[in-house]
Amino acid sequence: MNSNQKKLVFRIFVSGFILLFIFIFNIFFSIPAISQLLFFLVSYLIVGYDVLIKTFKNSLKFKFFNEQSLMFIATIGAFFLKQYFEAVIVFLLYQVGELFQDIAVDRSKNQITNVLHIRSEYANLKQNSVIKKVSPLEINIGDVIVVKPGERVPLDGVVLRGGSYLDVSSMTGESNFLSVSVGDSVLSGVVNVSGVLEIRVEKKYEDSTVKKVLDLIENVEDKKSKTENLIKRFAKIYTPCVVFVAFLMFVVPVFVFGCSWQVWLERCLIFLVISCPCALVISVPVSFFLAISKSAKNGILVKGSIFLEVISKINTAIFDKTGTLTKGEFVVKDVVSSEYSKEEVLRIVALAESKLNHPISKSIKNAYKKDLDLELVEDVEEVFGKGVKAKIEGKEVFVGNKKLMNDIGIFDVKEDIAGTNVHLAIEKKYVGFVVLKDEIKEGAKKDLQKLRELGIKKLVMLTGDKKEISESIFKELCLDSVYFELLPFEKVEKLEHFLKEGPSIFVGDGVNDAASLKRADVGIAMGAIGSDAVMEAADVVLMDDDLKTLVKFILISKKAIRVVKQNIIFSLSFKGLIFFLGAFGLTNIWLAIFSDVGISILAILNSFRALSR
Repeated sequence: MNSNQKKLVFRIFVSGFILLFIFIFNIFFSIPAISQLLFFLVSYLIVGYDVLIKTFKNSLKFKFFNEQSLMFIATIGAFFLKQYFEAVIVFLLYQVGELFQDIAVDRSKNQITNVLHIRSEYANLKQNSVIKKVSPLEINIGDVIVVKPGERVPLDGVVLRGGSYLDVSSMTGESNFLSVSVGDSVLSGVVNVSGVLEIRVEKKYEDSTVKKVLDLIENVEDKKSKTENLIKRFAKIYTPCVVFVAFLMFVVPVFVFGCSWQVWLERCLIFLVISCPCALVISVPVSFFLAISKSAKNGILVKGSIFLEVISKINTAIFDKTGTLTKGEFVVKDVVSSEYSKEEVLRIVALAESKLNHPISKSIKNAYKKDLDLELVEDVEEVFGKGVKAKIEGKEVFVGNKKLMNDIGIFDVKEDIAGTNVHLAIEKKYVGFVVLKDEIKEGAKKDLQKLRELGIKKLVMLTGDKKEISESIFKELCLDSVYFELLPFEKVEKLEHFLKEGPSIFVGDGVNDAASLKRADVGIAMGAIGSDAVMEAADVVLMDDDLKTLVKFILISKKAIRVVKQNIIFSLSFKGLIFFLGAFGLTNIWLAIFSDVGISILAILNSFRALSR
């Protein structure tokens, strides 16, 4: 418990103790009426002074209609009817409900805080063989930092010296260890497990992976679900209506029909207590917050509860291929050329791809296995969705797919070897191609089947890859539709078609997917930590690239919506019953209190039961 919660527990305990003292003392002795009133007032003020202050401040701002105002009117009326014990109990149980809410929110925030611990408070800056601790904010691009075993990597960079295993569980939600050595990229937020690493910083703190993740988490409440916004709007309209109806309940029977004012004032107060919307106003946001924190615990960052609500209703899941359905770990299988040696073709293609981070680029650079003289490369320009062009050793070089070759006037390109073919042209003369292969992720077929079982009716793949490869994966994974040889803007066009048919998600992992992630009802980035553009475009970020995590997220979202519906139906049903009984004078203020505070506590406990495991 935090300090505020401890203070509230103390106030509840003291107020309750005073009530218990009055009750027991009255059994053996007779307490004078004025003394009883003073005792009850003390108990009332101890437990409810913050509600009274809040009501007074809201009144000064002409905000008369809220749950605190209903509590205030009901308790003052109870005092007026000399129902002192009931007046104090209303506040006492209301504060118990508030305590439960605070504990629920704090517990879920603690789970998110575990993700927030990915931020390192310092960095070991190395300058002229001297190491000093500084704030990560003081580090510039190109600086060298030292990360010792057990320390968290403070900034994104590249390993200059050393080798180690990195614990990436704080980023992915899974206990995974990643091996890194000289030349490997390292993301901020992970923990160095074994060896000492010297890292050249590639991004300043404000642009680092860890900062992107923290910003995403801290802004999670900006995009509330439709249900939350509806409940909020409902409460604003509902409360003044309740006060007006309560006023009529008292005025009409007493002044029109001459009924007993004490009886109808009591019924009016019972009505006000029953009418408090605490159960709805508290339980709905708590349910969503618990679901978001559970997602964070599982390595899923959700930008707002609205996406939990939308994804629970989706009809269609649309996937990019590379890195999403396939491993994205291309292996060079062959090099074909009639003029150049295989090694020379691979060298030129690797040089052209040297400044790109696409999985294909990395695979080609790894396959070359020799140092690349990057000074030979000039004027690198990525041709979006097609490849890259550059000047290498003074010659104009084009590296990419068949479409790029067609753009420069080369039409007789053969692709008779199965796999992804990366073509090479020098000075617009065709030289040859590199053949790469990618494998389907283990368990992908089973995970896609689970998505179908969760209610997703249509599974679609959009890819820029060629027909033969795309159709092979389409058949193996038993998808419903496949569209191949697409440029990024063509993917968006296809996506638009499915959006018209019903709620759809797009799942991708690359920069080429950013436009589609942005356009989908819910854009889900898989394993996109470190890619600023993708994290910015996506609504949900899965910290790893496992389809099982997507299944987990949909399960969490569906459970969250189910719990929210349970709480709303239960709250409204029970309140409706008590309203009915209250209208005929068949209930008392105790049952009214339970219908408000009791239901709130039960709703919060129901959310805990379903979403905190």
